[in-house]
Amino acid sequence: MSIPTEAIGSIPRSRALQEALTQHAEGRLNTADLTKLQEQATAETLAALEELGCAVLVDGEQAKPSFVTYPLAGLTALDPDGVVIPFADGHIRQLPKLTAGPFRYQVRAESYLRDARRHTHRPVKQAVIAPSALSLLYPGEPIGGYSRDAFLRDLANEAEADIRGCLDAGAHAVQLDFTEGRLSLKLDPSGGVLDEFVALNNEVLGRFDDEQRSRLGVHTCPGGDHDSTHSLDVDYAELLPKLFQLKVGNFYVQLASEADPERVLGIIADQLRPGIRVFVGVTDPIDPVVETPEQVRDRVLTAARYIPVDQLGTTDDCGFAPFADDISTSRDLAFAKIAARVQGTALAAQALGL
Repeated sequence: MSIPTEAIGSIPRSRALQEALTQHAEGRLNTADLTKLQEQATAETLAALEELGCAVLVDGEQAKPSFVTYPLAGLTALDPDGVVIPFADGHIRQLPKLTAGPFRYQVRAESYLRDARRHTHRPVKQAVIAPSALSLLYPGEPIGGYSRDAFLRDLANEAEADIRGCLDAGAHAVQLDFTEGRLSLKLDPSGGVLDEFVALNNEVLGRFDDEQRSRLGVHTCPGGDHDSTHSLDVDYAELLPKLFQLKVGNFYVQLASEADPERVLGIIADQLRPGIRVFVGVTDPIDPVVETPEQVRDRVLTAARYIPVDQLGTTDDCGFAPFADDISTSRDLAFAKIAARVQGTALAAQALGL
């Protein structure tokens, strides 16, 4: 027995790929040539993770515009003036808003998974965006002829198809990115929005059987973009009891960057139930200092005092570059942190006699 360890999803794009994305946006590079560069970057990312000893791989989201907007690529019924997400350092991200229905995904995550699996024989995890995040696309004012209820029904069906397609395509696991969970408590401290998010996600997750849900997971973090966060100041105690109501078998929980990780571990311990695994964050992607394997080992051993080892896993706190234009972290730094996570988790397993 060992302790499983997995990345969240995104790996920084190379400088060459960043330049290609800029050229494509400016009309100086055609889509076919960009696609070839993204495929090459995906293959290189998978190979690098294999070399680091990762048992489960991710494609690094090299071909995604962002972890949240990939289903929208090519959708024309959008206005750029949607929900604004402020970060602690003052920069913002803004979602578009829907202008007409019906809502349909233009790109499904299984396309990224199938591309990745052509380059490796190892298990590949696929990250997808939670339907709760995309629910923010519907504007405050109703869309004529397309009610919010109709939109949510379409969204639930599309999200189900996105997840199911990945399972059918052979994903080792499918992880719902749910960073808006903690953020929702900043926007609405009453918890009403969070309750709506959990209900919508569970509406989708409830359509899968127990075996399928054992391969599903959810990731929470306070955001990680340009070395800043959007909700690290929100008390985890307000989120975690509701997070663990989600109908999945795996929880990927940011922890390394928490001021009091043992307090958070105590909250997690109170929410544990049979049949789930908690992957705790043991590296901080927005900290420029690379953790040592020994630091990771000690964080794992601390977590093992609260979480039974057969329900414990490790991960990074967040993706390293959830948005394609984020160059705040280098690929070398990301891979160094992943190496520390893999090595430190193995050291912890050895110390625990596994």
